[in-house]
Amino acid sequence: MATRIFIFNAVRTVTGPARLGELAAAWVMPALVLAILLAAPLVLSDFRVALLGKFLTFAILAMSLNLIWGYAGMLSLGHGVFFGLGGYAMAMFLKLESAQGKLTDFMFWSGLTELPIFWAPFQYAWFAIPMTFIVPAALAGGLGYLVFRSRITGVYFALITQALALIVSILFIGQQPYTGGTNGITNYTTIFGFPINSPSTQVFLYYATLAVLALTYLLCAWLIASRFGRLLVAMRDDENRVRFSGYNPAILKTIVFALSGGIAGIAGALFTPQVGIISPTMMGIVPSIEIAIWVAVGGRGVLLGAIVGAILVNGAKSGLSESFPAVWQYFLGLLFIGAVLVFPAGIMGLLRGEGWRRPEWLAVEQLRALATRFIPGVSR
Repeated sequence: MATRIFIFNAVRTVTGPARLGELAAAWVMPALVLAILLAAPLVLSDFRVALLGKFLTFAILAMSLNLIWGYAGMLSLGHGVFFGLGGYAMAMFLKLESAQGKLTDFMFWSGLTELPIFWAPFQYAWFAIPMTFIVPAALAGGLGYLVFRSRITGVYFALITQALALIVSILFIGQQPYTGGTNGITNYTTIFGFPINSPSTQVFLYYATLAVLALTYLLCAWLIASRFGRLLVAMRDDENRVRFSGYNPAILKTIVFALSGGIAGIAGALFTPQVGIISPTMMGIVPSIEIAIWVAVGGRGVLLGAIVGAILVNGAKSGLSESFPAVWQYFLGLLFIGAVLVFPAGIMGLLRGEGWRRPEWLAVEQLRALATRFIPGVSR
């Protein structure tokens, strides 16, 4: 009985009371966001559509991290690796399609005389596209099992994933003949026979990304509402309690971590043809930290928060870099700091009525004391 009460309380932290208004809010807001994104290509320029399409791939990536961090309590600082692996799998297909299955340009410049054996299957879409999910999911699952069976959690898990990002990015940089090195893989001309830089192709890729984003949202929503999702939240709140209830947290964590890695890989596969490049810089530590910032700003533990955070933060990043090219990083840093200090529950937490946290220096008493010290004539 105690175990059932514990799991019931855990699921309430995800869904809340089943009142009609809350259920409507849970679906009306995502539907509104979807409607706006569907209509966006009708009013935006080709450049802005391509830019928004890139942001949607980041939204899928942020949702994959939110699944394990917001609901299972596992902060990964290496999710850029899974994103990059999916991107590389798609890039290999695009590059071989452009080269008609022959030796690619960077391989020729590196001294190779024939196509590497592990590259050959990627000339087929039926192999390459599933690999965008399978390869990152397999790496996440293998690493996760080794880590979780040793009961490594918290900051130590975050550090291990950060080390993974460092190791993989250095490995890909060093394998110039096979990965393109620092420059990565670029210069694609077609995708499934269509010109990749054509505006119509980019619009198609935008809507394909939006469709994957919607399906990913529905999948995550179904998973969180299921018994498995309830166990994830219970495990986040008290892992030992879940273990003593007869479940194996290592298996549960491995499954959700592998799924999260696979979703991140799909996001990378959609990113590559829209941006036209994938390189080891996308797999490094800094991009992985940025993913966590998107989730934190949007609202950890809220599916829509990951989408909103990824789009708004990257939109602000793009807009500020255009308007203030010399100092835009400072504005972006202030945005992150303000979101963490003033809105700890993120944007979605604020919209859901969780309020904001007033820092000590904003207290009336503190402001009055500062005014008394520095402004003559002001009394306490």
